[in-house]
Amino acid sequence: MLKRAADKNLGEIARTLIRFCLPLILSGILQQLYNWVDAFIVGNVEGELALAAIGATTMISQFFVMAITGFTVGLAILFAQKFGAGQLEDIPRILATFTLLLGAVFLVLAVAGFQLAAPVLHLMHTTADTVALAEAYLSVIFIGFPFLAVYNTYAAALRGIGDSRAPFLAIFVSSLTNVVLDILFVAVLHWNVRGAAVATVFSQAAMTVFIVIYGIKKHPPLRFQLQPSCFDCRMLRQGAALGVPPMIQSTVIASGNLILQNFMNGFQTQTVAAITTAYRVDSIVLQPVVNNGSGISTLVAQSKGAGDEMRALRILQVGTGIMAAVCLLTTVTIIPAGSYLIAMFGAGPEAVEIGRNFFQRIAAFYIVYGLATSVRGYLEGMGDVVYSSLAGIFSLGARILFSYTLVRFYGNMVIAYAEAYSWGILLTLYLVRFFWRRRKVRKAAEISGQA
Repeated sequence: MLKRAADKNLGEIARTLIRFCLPLILSGILQQLYNWVDAFIVGNVEGELALAAIGATTMISQFFVMAITGFTVGLAILFAQKFGAGQLEDIPRILATFTLLLGAVFLVLAVAGFQLAAPVLHLMHTTADTVALAEAYLSVIFIGFPFLAVYNTYAAALRGIGDSRAPFLAIFVSSLTNVVLDILFVAVLHWNVRGAAVATVFSQAAMTVFIVIYGIKKHPPLRFQLQPSCFDCRMLRQGAALGVPPMIQSTVIASGNLILQNFMNGFQTQTVAAITTAYRVDSIVLQPVVNNGSGISTLVAQSKGAGDEMRALRILQVGTGIMAAVCLLTTVTIIPAGSYLIAMFGAGPEAVEIGRNFFQRIAAFYIVYGLATSVRGYLEGMGDVVYSSLAGIFSLGARILFSYTLVRFYGNMVIAYAEAYSWGILLTLYLVRFFWRRRKVRKAAEISGQA
């Protein structure tokens, strides 16, 4: 009888996790696909120089985007814990505090970025033939950051209370807006890269307006009135405690990616073309893994808020089983199909062969990355974000070290092996923390029982 009840519980958890994660996965895939369409329209209408100019701004804009998303990962955990604990009165206070704070911070940044785009691009050694176009694009892109800050704050609140459908719908609206405006501004009006940037900002604004209206209409806890009393210092401290560590991790990783990009540029052009294209494919195929980890984190945080740590462990158990199945399916799919996917981007035969070799090596380690993501989701859901962030930074440092020290053994395939080995280190660090936490809980229970 107990076993049947447990099985039913696990089945219910599996269904809840899948229902929650599916819109997140579709959102991530849609986001990546519309970025591809964006590049396709600009490249085909304005040419390779315009495409290169947009590419020159990617790392700069990604740095700030990762800071926003990293911080709101922590906010989502706080929202979920409050929701699980039934402390619904705190949710509008958190939402109001961080909507005002992040919106204001990134509004100031947008004004500064609009003025400082050119110096920043020169500092990044942007090539002379693309710097003017890159400045025209980047100065406009900065204007969209306040919208992204508000959007991600609301998306974190919605995920925290269990609504993952709203972010998907918002990104769907944004994608349609972006594609239509890209065609209008770039292909019809010929505003060049500035037109693409304006289209992106308008689509971000549309996405933000949609998710705010949706949240207000569908969920009473997300309603608040803008007034000075909205800003709650207690909620600020709680949100910062969970949001700052993943934000630091995200920005450090963004900086580390610049180092790794510089390392990869030391190989021949075909290798750079093959690996960068392979990572575009990776950004799609690993969405189920990344978002399953987000789902585990949210449901675990809700369980912790409700004081039900046994359910949190069952969520990890079920989530890990789903993750393993997803990773194995991805591996057996991408190994034979990887070279064809790279060829779709117009890569030559040599680059396609390099990409094929890359996928044959990295795909075998997807299961390691998936397991690490599962345990990370559990730890972060339990509020252990500082350790999780430090482990991620340590893993990045190991990846950079492996890249530079093992290149003489693996050649250009060191890029795959360095990342795979860093995943192994990440999984080890997370498991050590997980078992340490479990031992600490059991010891506390024993002391309590003896008392």
